[in-house]
Amino acid sequence: MPGMRSVLAAIMLLAASAAAAQNLDQLRGPAPLTEEAEPPRMAPVENRDLRRARNYPEQPPTIPHTTEGYRIDVNSNKCLSCHSRAAVAQSQAPMVSITHFMDRNGQFLAAVSPRRYFCNQCHVPQLEVEPIVRNDFEDIDTILTREAEQQ
Repeated sequence: MPGMRSVLAAIMLLAASAAAAQNLDQLRGPAPLTEEAEPPRMAPVENRDLRRARNYPEQPPTIPHTTEGYRIDVNSNKCLSCHSRAAVAQSQAPMVSITHFMDRNGQFLAAVSPRRYFCNQCHVPQLEVEPIVRNDFEDIDTILTREAEQQ
């Protein structure tokens, strides 16, 4: 039976390769693999300052405005000029979450934790584009509502 396993593994590998090639074709567009495709133009960043609904409880909120030119490094964090505890009364921006003031042991700090200082590790601006891959994600509230209606 070792030969049969090899044949099955080869068939599965071919099927996976074909599926991957089909997905790659959808993303690449009409350009053949031997040619460099013309990249699409950069889409504009959404700049509406409207909060988006989150799809799950621990999802980091997206950034509803442009961050072009923002400096975030060891010495400076432009985000905190509006979102820090001291700035929110003036800026009317939401304050960073209390979780950003906790160290890795769950102890609260007086300032934003170094592990939460680089905002764009989790928070991202959104572009004004149509998705290139279909997404059928449904949040839990939608699923629970549909199930309740079916009963």
